[in-house]
Amino acid sequence: MSGGLVALLDDIAALAKLAAASIDDVGAAAARASAKAAGVVVDDTAVTPRYVHGFTADRELPIIKRIALGSLRNKILFILPAAMLLSQFLPWALTPLLMVGGTYLCFEGAEKIWERLSHHSSGHEVPVATEGAGHEEAMVAGAIRTDFILSTEIMVIALNEVATEPFVRRLLVLVFVAFVITAGVYGVVALIVKMDDIGLALAERRSGLARAVGTGLVRAMPRILNTLAIVGTVAMLWVGGHILLVGADDLGWHAPYALVHHAEEAVLSATSLGGLGWLTNTLGSAVAGLVVGALVVAIIHLVRRTPK
Repeated sequence: MSGGLVALLDDIAALAKLAAASIDDVGAAAARASAKAAGVVVDDTAVTPRYVHGFTADRELPIIKRIALGSLRNKILFILPAAMLLSQFLPWALTPLLMVGGTYLCFEGAEKIWERLSHHSSGHEVPVATEGAGHEEAMVAGAIRTDFILSTEIMVIALNEVATEPFVRRLLVLVFVAFVITAGVYGVVALIVKMDDIGLALAERRSGLARAVGTGLVRAMPRILNTLAIVGTVAMLWVGGHILLVGADDLGWHAPYALVHHAEEAVLSATSLGGLGWLTNTLGSAVAGLVVGALVVAIIHLVRRTPK
């Protein structure tokens, strides 16, 4: 009896170790996939606060919560099943689809730069909130629609990182990414949106230190949002350009990626600093993204100006 119990405990221990290893593998793959989606995540974080601009303070967090739930619904109910079916039955289509998304990211990044340089708006800016019972519904619906595009990019980028993994592991990684990215993005958005309220509350305290910190927060928020928008733009160009370089290389056009890779190796050989090598690769990807994005922006503006 004792021998059978020991054997059973050994089996349970072995299964536990196997399960732990599987969890570690899923966690590592999910972390890798989430890191690749960084550019889209930063842009999502930069865009969303504009959707609560002009609403009263008591409606800001409820609106963000509704947008977050809509984002999670986008990922789990619509994007996830489509991504899993694609990876299972049409895996060859993943690279072209990813490159389409990469081109969109490059376009978005280049268009933001064009708007800053030309002082023109593309018409995509979120309108200031106005009075009306249905306005909050319209703003939330618009935010969720915008999120659908960004969420699709996040999920496809994540899927590409684990495309060769077994079906169940792919599914677990995508579910993990969906929940963690959504919680992370909208948690940060909530903090950003309420930061000025926190600053105002601190500024009313009796403590001189609290008042100084509060005043500093209120004054810093416009700069923080502007910096976040700039970082989001650069990240979109970097991620989009890298997707296009790697995708073109996978499809047989090796020259663009080889050029960036050789530049990275040259920097590594000259400096022996891995960080500079990574920075060179990132800069090359961003430049490629800017070139592609600028071409798309030019084509779109040309089409818009063409008389019908």
